[in-house]
Amino acid sequence: MLAMTKKTGYGLIAMTHLAQLGPEGLASAREIAEEYTIPLALLMNILKELAAGGYVQSVRGARGGYRIARPAASVNFVELMEILEGPMKLAECIRGEVDDDAHSKCKLMPKCPIADPVHRVHRKIRDFLSDLTLADVLQPKTREPAVAGEG
Repeated sequence: MLAMTKKTGYGLIAMTHLAQLGPEGLASAREIAEEYTIPLALLMNILKELAAGGYVQSVRGARGGYRIARPAASVNFVELMEILEGPMKLAECIRGEVDDDAHSKCKLMPKCPIADPVHRVHRKIRDFLSDLTLADVLQPKTREPAVAGEG
């Protein structure tokens, strides 16, 4: 099953919250955790990883907190997901620079009938998520046109 992890979901929530505050706005991990009912310890670890990746900045002090470090339009989903989860892989046979070793190679690859279609689907999903930015998430919802026959 293809699903976003809680860690990635929480990271996206934190990033959207900070993006809505603007480049000068600050929020503490506790404020974000309480606002969205996210476990504080997990959120603190996520924010630490996002800070290490250059997506958020940590500001120390009594009025400190976190602020977004990059414009929302420059934060794409693949980068954000990979900061938090590592290389995106739809299947074990999808190899990247990080895990391109003999241990990760599927034994079925030489005769696998689904390897090529799975790789094509992986590329399409990756391309779509690479084009999707935090700014896209912040756009107001637009109503989808009704499909003929619905009512």
